[in-house]
Amino acid sequence: MKILLTGATGYIGGRLAPRLIEDGHGVRCLVRTPSKLRDVPWRDSIEVAEGDVTEPETLEAAMEGIDVVYYLVHSLGGADFVEVDRRAATNVAKAAEHAGVKRIIYLGGLHPEGELSDHLASRLEVGQVFLDGQVPAAVLQAAIILGSGSASFEMMRYLTERLPAMITPRWVHNRIQPIAVRDVIWYLAQAVHLDDDANRTFDIGGPEVFTYVEMMQRYAKVAGLRRRIIIPVPVLTPKSSAHWVNVVTPVPRSIAAPLIESVIHEVVTEEHDLADQVGEPPWGPTGYEEAVSLALERIKRGEVTTRWSGASTAGAPSDPLPSDPDWTGGSIYHDERQLDCDAGSDVLWEVVEGIGGDRGWYSFPLAWSVRGWMDRLVGGVGLRRGRRNPNRLFVGEALDFWRVEELDRGHLLRLRAEMKVPGRAWLEFRVEPGADDASGSTLHQLATFVPTGLAGHVYWWAVWPFHGIVFGGMLRNIAKSAERHRASMKAA
Repeated sequence: MKILLTGATGYIGGRLAPRLIEDGHGVRCLVRTPSKLRDVPWRDSIEVAEGDVTEPETLEAAMEGIDVVYYLVHSLGGADFVEVDRRAATNVAKAAEHAGVKRIIYLGGLHPEGELSDHLASRLEVGQVFLDGQVPAAVLQAAIILGSGSASFEMMRYLTERLPAMITPRWVHNRIQPIAVRDVIWYLAQAVHLDDDANRTFDIGGPEVFTYVEMMQRYAKVAGLRRRIIIPVPVLTPKSSAHWVNVVTPVPRSIAAPLIESVIHEVVTEEHDLADQVGEPPWGPTGYEEAVSLALERIKRGEVTTRWSGASTAGAPSDPLPSDPDWTGGSIYHDERQLDCDAGSDVLWEVVEGIGGDRGWYSFPLAWSVRGWMDRLVGGVGLRRGRRNPNRLFVGEALDFWRVEELDRGHLLRLRAEMKVPGRAWLEFRVEPGADDASGSTLHQLATFVPTGLAGHVYWWAVWPFHGIVFGGMLRNIAKSAERHRASMKAA
């Protein structure tokens, strides 16, 4: 089939596109800014149409020859978001009719009967625009989507990780039926196989129903955190709750507010007709704890993508993507520095690979010694392990209180911390040759920290003032050592 995918740079669209390609469909992505798709790993497998769902004149060419349109666009902020969403959906419905499109597939939100928040009411209205149109529509309705990058999941993640104790509004005892993002992607991809005349809503949800409190406690269990102390009080309004979320998490208030307005309702599926018609995922419905584990899998495996990476590789839907907002994916702190060096890249690399052991860490030796003794006092390995070979490193071997995780000799060294810290830490060095490698190179240094619980955040900010001395000094002294070595080689 020929498919037009809107929202390809968004949370769901960016995960659905590679699935549709894998299924053999021809995919055209409608985007306002084509450059945002430049580095995705599936860029060469799609067509790109520049356009905007709020500008109907851009839709005619985008829909030429299209069989199915996926509508994955939704506003969370702005005073007029209800009107913007209504107009955009109407534009797409009319353009699809004129182009002879056979089906529209839309992902909306589960909702109860009765009065709804503006956020849920708008999503309901968008779905109704498509159902009332001339093109058959499949309107899938989901509650909280579990996966790294999902705004509702990230809000819960940050609250649970950062607050060992909290007071909460009464709505945390409302029932919610969350669903794993990989299951959502499965159902969206399979919806193209519905009967041609199917024009209706479909509820999709996971196999379990929880209160928000239960979801937070189970998240804490999977993430290896202590059970949270949660005290509900009757005085917190959705507005004050959104302000509090904005204060203690990176989730912007403009996004937190509509999310909270949605979870004040109980959202539970009333039917499972889509699964009956297109089948359940081949792995079976994903349970809550498995979905959370999948969302945390990259960090648990130690696979934290560096800022130096180019195009990301296509991974599981539960993995974070570079196109996700900066505040998603859990808290990951970075200290990134770089410095030009007069020595060539081969000389600079010799110094980098020779770090640690008897040579030390090139900055503030007393601080490193104290950190090593502190680590020993709390049962860690300390600095006594040294290094096996004074000049060469190998993947998997110990280096003081680090372990060599990745080594691309002459180019990249990544060390994983084995010291006792409330989280996971890495230290990376990357050497790049200059325009004239014989007389210059650049040293990149990246420290990465993934905190565990509130203690992890406190730890990072407690040591942050010393980064300039420790990491800045390390960078400068490595470069100076390489330059001295270069000078001695010339003198010889």
